[in-house]
Amino acid sequence: MRSLARPTRPLRPAIPTSTLTRTPRWNSTTTTTPTTPTPTPTPTHTPLHSILIANRGEIALRVARTASAQGIRTTTLYTDPDSRSQHALSSPLALNLGSTDQYLNGARIISLAQEHNCEAIHPGYGFLSENAGFAKSCEEAGVKFIGPPWRAIEAMGDKARSKEIMSKAGVPCIPGYHGGNQDPAYLAQQAEEIGYPVLLKAVKGGGGKGMRIVHHPSEFTQQLASAKSEARSSFADDIMLVEKYILTPRHIEVQVFADAHGNCLALGERDCSIQRRHQKILEESPAPNLDEAIRQDLWEKARQAALAVGYKGAGTVEFIFDNETGDFFFMEMNTRLQVEHPVTEMVTGLDLVAWQFLVAEGRPLPLTQSEVTARIAVRGHAIEARIYAEDPSRDFAPSTGTLVHLRTPPVSESVRIDAGFVQGDEVSPFYDPMIAKLMVSAPSRKQALGKMGAALEGYEVVGPVTNIEFLKRVCASPAFGRGEVETGYIAKYKEELFGRKELEEGVWVQGAIGLWEAELSGRPGGGSGVSRLGFGGEGTIPQAREFRLAEVISDPLEPAPTPKVIRLSKTGPQTYNVSVGDHGETYTVTTSYNPTTHSLRTFFPSTRLDSTLILTHPTAASSPPTTSLHLFTHGSHTTLTLLPPPWVSKTLSTTQDSSNAVVAPMPCKILRVECRVGDVVAKGQVLVVVESMKMEMSVRSPREGGRVKRVVRGVGEVCGVGGVLVEFEEVEGEMGGGGT
Repeated sequence: MRSLARPTRPLRPAIPTSTLTRTPRWNSTTTTTPTTPTPTPTPTHTPLHSILIANRGEIALRVARTASAQGIRTTTLYTDPDSRSQHALSSPLALNLGSTDQYLNGARIISLAQEHNCEAIHPGYGFLSENAGFAKSCEEAGVKFIGPPWRAIEAMGDKARSKEIMSKAGVPCIPGYHGGNQDPAYLAQQAEEIGYPVLLKAVKGGGGKGMRIVHHPSEFTQQLASAKSEARSSFADDIMLVEKYILTPRHIEVQVFADAHGNCLALGERDCSIQRRHQKILEESPAPNLDEAIRQDLWEKARQAALAVGYKGAGTVEFIFDNETGDFFFMEMNTRLQVEHPVTEMVTGLDLVAWQFLVAEGRPLPLTQSEVTARIAVRGHAIEARIYAEDPSRDFAPSTGTLVHLRTPPVSESVRIDAGFVQGDEVSPFYDPMIAKLMVSAPSRKQALGKMGAALEGYEVVGPVTNIEFLKRVCASPAFGRGEVETGYIAKYKEELFGRKELEEGVWVQGAIGLWEAELSGRPGGGSGVSRLGFGGEGTIPQAREFRLAEVISDPLEPAPTPKVIRLSKTGPQTYNVSVGDHGETYTVTTSYNPTTHSLRTFFPSTRLDSTLILTHPTAASSPPTTSLHLFTHGSHTTLTLLPPPWVSKTLSTTQDSSNAVVAPMPCKILRVECRVGDVVAKGQVLVVVESMKMEMSVRSPREGGRVKRVVRGVGEVCGVGGVLVEFEEVEGEMGGGGT
């Protein structure tokens, strides 16, 4: 397994002496006539020696890496669930905050910074990074806030107020209602006047939370309630704005940087249109298929936006781009470092965290806009993929658990991984489920896509379900390859991105041979237990055996896959006779298995397959009922389960009917119950709405025509993974209807 540690390189830009005394290179869109030269005062700056990182996970490690390279002492924070996390272990100065919510305890964090002689606080992203009150409290306490002024955060944090400021600054804004009247009937009236579809968005929102698209008036009340509920949970504020929803939008954002000397630069744009739940999963720079005149106009408008609020530090101005008209509109400004900032670092060759330190020290930015533009012109293309512990087949529901196996692709100057987890770590239900960010760069977008695909194929994760296979499909999608991106891309190409694919025969054979070889190697958990039921002997060369394997499908709404029968006869230490199915031809393969590296190499009559095999066992009620085998074969991840012979299940009563209950797919809190006892439900009907990791998710019926016998959990109750939510009973002589 590759270590998270990477060779350090100089991250702090060299600052020529002339840079410290130069006049501002850009601070407006106009020029002035030079007057009589006057001596330029030497700016004062105060070097940073110690900082407290008020965040967790990969961003805490990312900030610490740059700080360490510059000789800045770092103090990290952690909560009880994070006590063994990588960021908590990365610094000798780590402070335990206790309960899970304490990353948001601004007063306590400032007090700890003072107590431990930290000159500044870096908030990372999320948590307190866009909290104007926290930034103001830092200032009042004499602790530097490594971020923009609190007044700029306050102005841009209120979506309604920010749009008013942008309109006055000449930055185009999307039509909508941004007022204070929050009466649902009034908001519905505004939506009618704007024209459907509309977008509901929390005024204090961010990260896609508290957002809903409403296509028809009949949906408005329900979607408004859902958006408000999620906003209250995430931001303690449920004030909403209503905007026109553009049918084929792209999400394009501009990275800006400003200092205290009047300099404001655009460091290029990023296209972040590939999203689920209004949250980004793929980002790239430069934006594909974007006219250069529009690109420069976006940069200019972003600088105007930053200057309009007296901005300092790193910020991102986000725009909605209309694919049909070529128009763009201001959406919001994120007053912090973005998750996807490494994309910009790769296309500019800069370290944005180092620039944050420069601005916090009072130094001027070390480059001009023309110098930045020249860098971008020659550094090609970069793409970032966010690797999440989530299940795309279940509407991207978060997944939790121990990272039983983690192997990453090799890093280089053009392949970068920012991660907060290593093998053996736990992905908890308390925080964001992002495991890592994978970034690649290349001279062209086509080359970058090829490199990203290869890097994703080099990723192996066993434990929580991940989105890696889904990311591979997106990167291989023809329309994405042509740069035909939009925020509705996933829904538009749903069949292509989610469709089931038949497994090749060789994968089934690898699974069966892998199980047998693992058992023979004597590895813990390698034995399937089938031989003890009369299938095979214990001699040097075992007898013929039969394996019933099925692909593991996590979506309860999908039909159960048909098992595949693989018959093996071990004819020598490294040879097997193989047949698949009832009528499959028998052929011979040669194989070698290394139990230390979990690797299996098999020579078939017409090809060779190399696989990594990881065996896991059920640990929760929602797990497969028997041994699961994870196969990583030529860049694809397949999960198989070993089924006992039919007569074993019948004789020993090993099968369970799970169709009469719906269970929680992850630890969650019950928000709404959408069914009642006695209801006859349809397959796919929403039964319960739950919250996990600050996101709302709908739990649907996996069956048609069942009658609700019992609602096990009520609103406000907390349920662990695999906990029963709803129980059914059979409806004799009826087929399912509606009813909530």
